[in-house]
Amino acid sequence: MAAPTSEPRHGPVPCIHPSILNADFANLASELARIEGADAVHVDVMDNHFVPNLTIGLPVVESLRAATALPLDIHLMIEEADVWAPRYAEIGCESVTFHAEAAQAPIRLARELRAQGAKSAMALKPATPVEPYTDMLGELDMLLLMTVEPGFGGQRFLELVLPKIRRARRAIDDLGGQLALQVDGGISAETIERAAEAGADTFVAGSAVYSAHDPAQAVAALREQAAGAQSRRG
Repeated sequence: MAAPTSEPRHGPVPCIHPSILNADFANLASELARIEGADAVHVDVMDNHFVPNLTIGLPVVESLRAATALPLDIHLMIEEADVWAPRYAEIGCESVTFHAEAAQAPIRLARELRAQGAKSAMALKPATPVEPYTDMLGELDMLLLMTVEPGFGGQRFLELVLPKIRRARRAIDDLGGQLALQVDGGISAETIERAAEAGADTFVAGSAVYSAHDPAQAVAALREQAAGAQSRRG
């Protein structure tokens, strides 16, 4: 099927991408309907090899694609990213994130994703420095900095990643600021402002959204918090 025409927003307005890792997997279609105000749906694909957890794969994501008009933000925590990432672009996912630690040829993969019509994104684990990858930022549409160790939802935000967010923000600004800077892990009402002040503009929130009585209102509140923090950063 053709991909929806809507796209995640990047720029002055913060983007909130609720993670369905914290949703009710038995009722995903209805869970997606609860976050209609979100900028995209963050979908974690794990293979129990790259990370110690197993979630969903291509067939379920293809069903999600048919069930919502929201953009799909696919986060591949898998080995053989070079093989599988293009498949998610082929089925109409708007953004596909591979891990730098798993990609054999990250520049070629980023270009292949763009050729398939998806936004190309690359993720870094908390201990992976951003500096070795600054020369290839122009090949990407989004850089994801993990603020927890990837693999499980509900972890506490790692404050030690904040300096890396600042360094990544400076590198992106040096390129003209056309690259989205996403953070994922422990993002909540208590942490989103610090991440935004450091320079993040796109936020993955799982339990902070789906544990709320009104997930759509939680999305709006998180976006407002992030916008306020951005304005303080200038």
